[in-house]
Amino acid sequence: MLRYFFIIFLSIGCISFALAGNLDSPAAPTDQASAIYTLEDIYNRLITGSTGSKRTGSFKEPTTGPTSTVHTINEIMSKAPSIDNSNGAAVNDVRSGKTFWGITSGQWGLKTGTANISMPNPAPTEKTGQTTSYTAGDDGAVQKGAAWSTPRFTDNGNGTVTDNNTGLIWLKDANCFTRRTWAQGLSDCAALANGSCSLTDGSQAGDWRLPNIKELKSLIDYSKSLPALPSSHLFSNIQSTSYWSSTTLSSNTDNAFYINLDYGSFEALSKTNSYYVLPVRGGQ
Repeated sequence: MLRYFFIIFLSIGCISFALAGNLDSPAAPTDQASAIYTLEDIYNRLITGSTGSKRTGSFKEPTTGPTSTVHTINEIMSKAPSIDNSNGAAVNDVRSGKTFWGITSGQWGLKTGTANISMPNPAPTEKTGQTTSYTAGDDGAVQKGAAWSTPRFTDNGNGTVTDNNTGLIWLKDANCFTRRTWAQGLSDCAALANGSCSLTDGSQAGDWRLPNIKELKSLIDYSKSLPALPSSHLFSNIQSTSYWSSTTLSSNTDNAFYINLDYGSFEALSKTNSYYVLPVRGGQ
C-alpha cells in the first residue's frame, strides 16, 4: 500500500513540476538578462500603455516592503481585456493596415485590419446656392456640394446669429463698427463683448475675432446679389459692399483679403483701406 502511495505522490509531483515551467533564472542576479518587469509595470501598461522599464545593473535586495501604491494581481486582472463576441471588432471590421487588439474568440491579441473602409470627408464643400443653369454642365445644372441646413440660420435672441451649416456664431448687427482699416477691424473684433453692439450673450473681450476669408465665403449664396447672402439670412444693417477678412495676402503682406457682399467676389487690397467688419466666434 505504501509503495502505491509513493508512486501516486511521485506522479503528481512530476506533473506539477512539468506544468510549472522552467524554474531556473534566465541569468545570474548580477546579469542584466535576469531583469524582469514588475506587476506595477504590467498594470500601467494596461491602463496607460506605458512601456515600463526593467532594472539596470545587478539585482539589489529591497530595503523596504511594498507600499500601498503597488497594485494587487486582482486589480491587474480587473483591467485586463476579456472576450466580447457581441461588440468586439474583427479584422474585417477595421480599416486595412490599422492595428488593434482583438477581443473576440479566435481573434484574440494584436491584429491588423483588413476592411476596405473609405473615410468620410470631414469637411465637405457646401453647395454654392446656384440653381439656375446657364449652359450644360455648369454649377446650376450640377449643383454639387453638401446641402444647406434647414433652417440655415438661427437668431439666438441675444444679438447673435448662428449659421447652422458651419456652427459659427456671427454678430447680428453687420454695421456696428462702420468702415474700419484692417488693423482697426482686428482690434474692434477682439475687444467686442457683452453690452456692445446689442449683445446680451455674456461674451467677453477675446471671444470674438475678425473672420478669415473662407469663413466669410461660407456665407455667400451665388444665386443672390445685393447682398449675395441666402434670402433667409438674419443679419441686420447688412451692407452690399466690402467686408474685411483676417487673411493676409502671402505675396504682399501689406494687403489682406476682403469679400464684396454685392455679388460675392473677393480680392486682396491694402490694409489701410476702410471696409466693414462682421465679427465671428466659434469654429475649429
